[in-house]
Amino acid sequence: MLTYRTNVSSAAIAAILALGAPPALAQTAPDATPRADTATAPATPVDEVAVGDIIVTANKRAENIQSVPLAVSVIAPAQLAVAGVRNFADLGKIAPSLIVRPAEQPQNSNISLRGVGTLAFGIGVESSVAVLVDEVPVPLTARAFTDLPDIERIEVLRGPQSTLYGKSASAGLVNLITRDPTDTLHVRANAVVTTDQERGANVSVSGPLSPDVGYVFSAAYNFWDGNVHNVFNDKQVSGREAVNVRGKLRWKPTDDAAITLSLNYVNGNTDVGRPFIHVAPGARLRGVATLDPATVFPGVTISPDNQDISNNFDSRTKYQGGGGYLRGEFGVFGDMNLISISSYDRYHLDDYLDQDDTSSTTTFGNNNQIGSFDSEQFTQELRLQSPGDKPFRYTVGAYAATNAFSRAFVRGPNFSIANWDASSKSRQVAGFVQADWTVYPGLTLTGGGRVQNERVSYTFVDHAAGNAAFSGKAYDTAGTYRGSVRYEFTPTVSGFFTYSTGYKGQTYDLTTGFNQGRAQAGPIRPERSRDKELGLRTQFFGRRLTLNVTLFDTDYDNLQAQTIETINGTSNFRLTNVGGLNTKGIEFEGSATLASDFTLGASVTYLDAKYTSFAAAQCYPLQTPALGCTGTPMRQNLTGTRVPQAPEWKFNVNADYSPRLTDTLRGVAQVNWQYQSSLYYAARDPETFQPAFHIVNVGLGVRDEDRRWEIVGFVNNLFDQQYYSSLVNTSANFSPNGSPQIATQALLPRDFRRYGGVRLALNF
Repeated sequence: MLTYRTNVSSAAIAAILALGAPPALAQTAPDATPRADTATAPATPVDEVAVGDIIVTANKRAENIQSVPLAVSVIAPAQLAVAGVRNFADLGKIAPSLIVRPAEQPQNSNISLRGVGTLAFGIGVESSVAVLVDEVPVPLTARAFTDLPDIERIEVLRGPQSTLYGKSASAGLVNLITRDPTDTLHVRANAVVTTDQERGANVSVSGPLSPDVGYVFSAAYNFWDGNVHNVFNDKQVSGREAVNVRGKLRWKPTDDAAITLSLNYVNGNTDVGRPFIHVAPGARLRGVATLDPATVFPGVTISPDNQDISNNFDSRTKYQGGGGYLRGEFGVFGDMNLISISSYDRYHLDDYLDQDDTSSTTTFGNNNQIGSFDSEQFTQELRLQSPGDKPFRYTVGAYAATNAFSRAFVRGPNFSIANWDASSKSRQVAGFVQADWTVYPGLTLTGGGRVQNERVSYTFVDHAAGNAAFSGKAYDTAGTYRGSVRYEFTPTVSGFFTYSTGYKGQTYDLTTGFNQGRAQAGPIRPERSRDKELGLRTQFFGRRLTLNVTLFDTDYDNLQAQTIETINGTSNFRLTNVGGLNTKGIEFEGSATLASDFTLGASVTYLDAKYTSFAAAQCYPLQTPALGCTGTPMRQNLTGTRVPQAPEWKFNVNADYSPRLTDTLRGVAQVNWQYQSSLYYAARDPETFQPAFHIVNVGLGVRDEDRRWEIVGFVNNLFDQQYYSSLVNTSANFSPNGSPQIATQALLPRDFRRYGGVRLALNF
């Protein structure tokens, strides 16, 4: 694919194989931290326990998932493997309330929970769904879009989480928990090879350096050639390559103290291919009569299952980044715990795009865009926690962060000219508190609040407009809160009601088209949310059956969202406050151990997410007055319309059967079934409509009785069902004046076509 691959592939594979290559399914628990109630990994491996026995850290202290009055999902490494998930972008396959919509480069991707996310290309614009790694927030959306090599578990918290986690979690968060050092030597390794040219390996080694010092080191390499063919240069594209390295050292000088240093580094690249799946015969590039589809896409047959492109410029990204954190946990004041987390992260991404998406030899066929992103983040969190085994327990904390982002962007040279540089900075300080009071056995009241102050500033220089320069800054102070009531009807049946508020800070719309008018308009207003949840948590038959149900109803005011303004045939993306949105529905999660060797799991989401106020939305390309595009300027009213990327139904079902074959061997039979009902990728636009689909993955293999090794052959997308991970209406680039013509492109998912492979695992 890219030059980078020839530089890292052989070296990365050699390094990983030298450490011991192949895989890991069963997780050995890390050492206990100073207090059992601090935020630690589960005491039992996540892959080996029922849903209701898993420990989570949603409230920043270790608790049984059945006791948390929140909607929380936990995903284990084995679940990721069965569902064919090896990259963050594929997490939506296994978490029904989560949708991850990829784009031509990671920063433009969108993460949404319960139908709510922030599709925004401007720097400094936070997602409504926060992503954390070991409780440390990821500064840039693109930073999350990489492989998942050393995951202990993934916690998905649905609904506003601003009280404990701050201003970038107004719709929820995804917390990636990585493996910790162990008291004894453990080696875990994984490898995968597929029929469509994917190969990957990762290894994790952990153990003691001394009685007081433990370590874990992990390294991973993944390469996939892609599932799109560029007929112009006979290359496979839409693939990826990445190297991830992570290390941790933990020092326990006393029983009441632990200090952990974690460092990480990632280096990778992707290449981009967006096949045209629907093009009208009358379409003409930039309206030029001679530039018909056969001329600008030579060798490409346009159809819904098209996997070919013809681009004369390599669309791609290159990225690298690194950082780490220092975490201290100390027993103070007798039975209290003081936790300090200091982090630093730096990231750089270069992006290149064939903006005309053709191989035309005319000037119109050589229009490209090139850019770069840079981010740098410092964070510091301090929190004091009371013991978790008392009737009254609390957490008091403070948080501070600084973020700096920069973006350089050039598009041209023949049309849609853009050439600008921008920077965005923010400084945030916050204080928070949350308390739980067990009034009497079975009844627990929870309350918490957060106050935060933020300063945001920016610079923007438009080189294409005579180096016009703009700058500005703004301040804001806001509060959020949460309250809940939880009652245990029996030791294994409980219910709760939670009311919480969310907040996402103000920002500036630093994208193409920024001008004096936008500068004078000031920042985009903060986004706020109000959420009500009613939940039931149950376990039966000696905890072998777990059934959890959550009803939710959330209102959003001043939702920050991307709209599109089309200028001279070119779509430019602009951030604004769209008014109101309501999302409500039901979430079900369950697991059943039918026998010692047979388990079932399921999660289902019914979602009703609609705009409650969006009277002046951007019209979609080709929308006419008869279709609702009216007024001056032209606009459509989306009030009452279903939100994009919000399927009505989404579910995931999995089964795992491991019959005994001999005294030392077990068979492995795994099935994963994913279903998603229809949705629009852009509101009401028929060219971005994705019909309902289902995907079935199966695996058969054998493993050691003690899970020391495992080999599984698998087939993903068994029934070869085609669907799209994103659809883009680019008709504006292919419509002659006064003659609108259809031109629609797709981003293809990893499993657009059926593929098979082999997974290997070692664990000792």
